[in-house]
Amino acid sequence: MRLLAFSSNGQPALGLRLDQDVVNLTAEGLPPTLDALLRLGPTGMEAARLAGAKARTRTHISDIAWLPPVHAPAKAIAVGLNYVDHAAESSFEPPKYPVLFHRFPSSWVAHGEALVRPHVSTQFDYEGELVVVIGKAGRYIDKAGALEHVAGYSVFNDGSIRDYQTKSAQWMMGKNFDRSGSFGPEFVTADELPQGAAGLRLQTRLNGQVLQDANTRDMIFDVATLVSVCSEPFALQPGDIIISGTPAGVGLARKPPIFMKAGDVCEVEVEGVGLLSNPVVDGN
Repeated sequence: MRLLAFSSNGQPALGLRLDQDVVNLTAEGLPPTLDALLRLGPTGMEAARLAGAKARTRTHISDIAWLPPVHAPAKAIAVGLNYVDHAAESSFEPPKYPVLFHRFPSSWVAHGEALVRPHVSTQFDYEGELVVVIGKAGRYIDKAGALEHVAGYSVFNDGSIRDYQTKSAQWMMGKNFDRSGSFGPEFVTADELPQGAAGLRLQTRLNGQVLQDANTRDMIFDVATLVSVCSEPFALQPGDIIISGTPAGVGLARKPPIFMKAGDVCEVEVEGVGLLSNPVVDGN
C-alpha cells in the first residue's frame, strides 16, 4: 500500500495511491495524517485499505499538492557514515556503532518543492537516503524482532551545508538549515518491499547526471540494527523516522567538488519506494 500526504483546501489530508490516482482517505473518515493513522495500529492500516477499495471519488496524482509523508514526527533520527565507501570518501573509519544525529522538520520540504541554498554558503550538498518509518512503539527493541516495529519506508535527500557541518565535531548546524532537505514523495508499507528494505538500488541524480549509485544491502548497519539501537535511549513511537544514511558519491568528496546551486534539479530514487525530485533555489 502506498500512502501520501497532500494539501486539501489548505489542510493536510491523507491519500491512498492507486496507480496514477489518489483516494482522499481523510474525506472517507480516516485521520488527516499518516502519523495519526499509524497510532491506530493494524486497525488503521486495514481501514485505509478498505476505504480505498470502496471510495468512488479519485484525484489524478498530477493534481495534488504534495506534503512530506509524515506530518510531525516526534523524532527524526539521521544516520551518518552508514556505507563503507562513503565513510572512506569522508576520511573516516567505518563506525563500529551507528553515528546518529537529528534533523528538524523545518529542515525539509516535500516532493516537488524547492530546496533552498542559504546565502551564507555555496557548499550545498546532496545525500540520497532510505527513510524507515516506525509503526509500533517500543523501547530496548531486540534486533530479532525489530522489523515488526517498522511500518514502511520513504525517500530522503539529506541536504547538507558542508562548511557549517564541519565547523565543529557536531553536525547539527550543517544538517538543519531551513528547507535544505526533502522527504517523500510517499510512504510504502513494509509488505510491499523485501524484508528490511534490503537489496534496493539507490540513485541520486543532479540535472540527470548519476552521482550516487548504490544498494541498501551495503549499509553497515541494517534497518533492524538501526531500529534496535535507536530504541535504547528513548522509546520509539509511531511516526518516528530513521534516515538511514547515504552511500558514496557526495559532492564534497568529488574532485572538483559538485554542489547544488539555483536552477538545478536533484532526484533521489530508491527502487520500489519512489522518486523524490526537487528544484534548487537561492535563499535570502
